[in-house]
Amino acid sequence: MISTAIQQLVNYGLDTGLILPDDEIYIRNQLLMTMQLDSFTEPEGDVCYADLESILKTLVDDAAARGVCDDSPTARDLFDTRLMGVLTPRPSIVRANFEERYETDGPQAATDWFYKFSQDTDYIRRYRIKRDLKWVTKTPYGDLDITINLSKPEKDPKAIAAAKLAPQSAYPKCQLCAENEGYAGRMNHPARENHRTQGRKRNKDAVFQHLHRYKQHV
Repeated sequence: MISTAIQQLVNYGLDTGLILPDDEIYIRNQLLMTMQLDSFTEPEGDVCYADLESILKTLVDDAAARGVCDDSPTARDLFDTRLMGVLTPRPSIVRANFEERYETDGPQAATDWFYKFSQDTDYIRRYRIKRDLKWVTKTPYGDLDITINLSKPEKDPKAIAAAKLAPQSAYPKCQLCAENEGYAGRMNHPARENHRTQGRKRNKDAVFQHLHRYKQHV
């Protein structure tokens, strides 16, 4: 069963264009290493999947059952981000793709591509965002978008205690700083292995931008 889930994640990477066919064996082996497994049984027939959430849940459940990761919401998020980091292309590749679209199709098309890419890598978690409540209300100053964030999982008391006991670090400097790109995370700082930024020159200074669920950060 776990070999099937690993192949499902590989197939997801192929379907979304995160990886290419030449990458398949390499990515599979990297996922085995992340899962701390040393063998793979080729599934029979076509390997289909319902959605990314169910694939990751199967893999993380297995890892937690074998003690590869703790079974807490924070630890599970850290681990499934590590899995998605295996599928996420290196920053240079992502930026080259962005720049090509920027020059060919314009900034809107490039940004739209980058937003979808950030969803495909699970940096922006589609399946959690859809749980949010959203509506628009009229005000004297114009329409006001209101969102109630129901997508962020509640932290469990053990995770809160672990975060308090975790060694404090000044790296990355903040959760929006450029040093987050590819960072493994810890109990008191989110994982960012699947996080990519775009760097462009403005007034001779490098400006890094990244996306989250609502808007662009610069």
